This record gives sequence, structure tokens and C-alpha cells, in this order.
Amino acid sequence: MTPEIDFFPTASLENLHLRARLLKAVRRFFDERGYLEVETPLISADATIDPNLSPFITRWIPAGASPDKGMEMYLQTSPEFAMKRLLAALHVPGGQADATAIYQITHAFRNGEFGRLHNPEFTLVEWYRTGDTCHEQMDEVQELVCTVGEESDQWEMADDKPFLRTSYREAFERYADFDPLSTETSKLPEIALSRGLTPPPGLAPGDRDGWLNFFLVELVESNLGRDCPQFLYDYPASQAALARIRPDDPLVAERFELYFHGVEICNGYHEETDPEELRRRIRAHGMEQHLTSRLLDAMEAGLPPCSGVALGFDRLVMLAAGALSLAEVMPFPFDRA
Repeated sequence: MTPEIDFFPTASLENLHLRARLLKAVRRFFDERGYLEVETPLISADATIDPNLSPFITRWIPAGASPDKGMEMYLQTSPEFAMKRLLAALHVPGGQADATAIYQITHAFRNGEFGRLHNPEFTLVEWYRTGDTCHEQMDEVQELVCTVGEESDQWEMADDKPFLRTSYREAFERYADFDPLSTETSKLPEIALSRGLTPPPGLAPGDRDGWLNFFLVELVESNLGRDCPQFLYDYPASQAALARIRPDDPLVAERFELYFHGVEICNGYHEETDPEELRRRIRAHGMEQHLTSRLLDAMEAGLPPCSGVALGFDRLVMLAAGALSLAEVMPFPFDRA
């Protein structure tokens, strides 16, 4: 048996060729639809306000200064903040309002995430278009996925067959047998016990979103997108992150995710554009240190109505290759970086 050589890539040459073809296909897709490709910083003074994401923290130390004089900076969990700042800048008086759609293919970083479907450093495709609703961006996602799928022998889809669309509430009622929007938080541990599920250590009885995410993973996700990609949409308002709350239903946020074979591929929002609402969410998450933010300044200047999507490119390649882990489609995952 040949010993494992850890300076070699974990991806096969065949999968690296597939990855390169898919990168070209993604770029071609957005270029042909009039999106402007942009690049934004990987290191920023602004940090995510999503409590479920943990950023890498570094320090910028001016030449000749002592380390304690440095400035705390963050490796970006996604280019979201900077891309929204660009959109806002393009639409202020004197801006270039014809640039209504932008995209980026970049690396992103999330601390503490490593496994079959996670790598601390990964490739993200993110895009925004002004005027779009969530459902219009779902249409765009389907077109992208079907177009990219044409580069794979493993993944055949009919681009004229709509992907399934199921609300968060419908999925829970079908696969977990309870309403996630109306069931009292105090009942959630009892539901887990009745299903024979053991919650992770540290999951507090009153952590509603923690329990819902637990049930999503344990009871719902594996049923999503089994034979056809499936959108899950209208998430609980408490999980809005930077998505808009639906005006006609304050219980849900205009947010969606796409699943195929039980794997989440992307996350999309009808974006929240009100800076005061974002400040309220920052305070609600106990993250007051982030109330000073260039994104908030840009929103004050005027972020136009828009929808955006962040798509995990490595997962897309994994599915297109018929692989079981990200390590099979990226050259050097975290344990070989």
C-alpha cells in the first residue's frame, strides 16, 4: 500500500479539470446576463453580525508600532457587506445607476467549520441585483445551477422543469410533524425526546433558533432535494440575519436556501435596506460593538431594494462530480493547507 503523502492534493486531476470548467461556466453565466464582476477586500474592519458565524480575527500593526497598538480586523465570512456598499455607492446621486447587478467569485473564511461539507477557507459565488424579489432570484439560481450542470456527466437536469419550492413551515410540518412558527419554545425539548433525539451539549432550553436548527439537521434536511433540487423559503423572522421581514407576515423572513441530495448549496435574501432595522438586530444579538459600520453608513446613504445570493462553489462542484466530500474537489483542504 502506498503511504499517504500529505503534500499531494486530495482532489483528483479529473475533479480539478471539472472545477476549472465550472468556474468558467459561472463567470460566463453572469457576464452574459450583464452582471459586473467586482472584487472586494478579504480583510475588513467590518465583521459579520450573524451570531451563527464565527470570523477569523487578525490585527493590522503599522510599521514600527508595538503589537498592542494594532487594529483588529476580520477575514470576511462573505463579501456581503462590501458588495452592498458598492451597490449603495452606485445608486447615490452622481453614481452609476446602470450598474444594477454585480457578482463576485472569492474566498471566504469561517472559523470552527471543518468536515465533509465544511472547510474554514472556501470559495463563494455571491451576487446582487436591484429590484429583484426572492422568487426572482430563485429563478436565477435555477438557471445558474442547470447551466453549470451541463459541464458535468454526473448531474443531468432539465432546465425547463422548475425546482421544487417548499416553505420552511411546510417542510417542518411534513418531516418533523410540528409548526416551527407557532409551537412554543418550551415544547421543543419535549418534541426531541419524543423523537428519540439527543440534543448537542450546551443547547439551552430557551434557545428557540438553536432547537429549530437542530430539528432542521436531524429531521428535515436529509429529505430535501432528493430527486430534484428544492428551495426552502420563508425562514422564521428570528433567522433573518440581513434579510427583510415579509410585510404581510411578520413571522417570516424573505430568505431561501437551495438543497440537493440533502446538501445546502446557497443562501439568498430579499435584502433588508433599513439601517435602523439593522441596528435593532445588532443590539438584539448583543453585538453593540458593531454599531459602527461602513455598511450602516452606506445604508444611510441609500441601499436600493435588491436581492442577493451566496452560493457555495465547492459544494456545487462536489455534487457535480458525484463526490461525497469537499476534500475530493479542492486541492488542499484545511488539514493539508
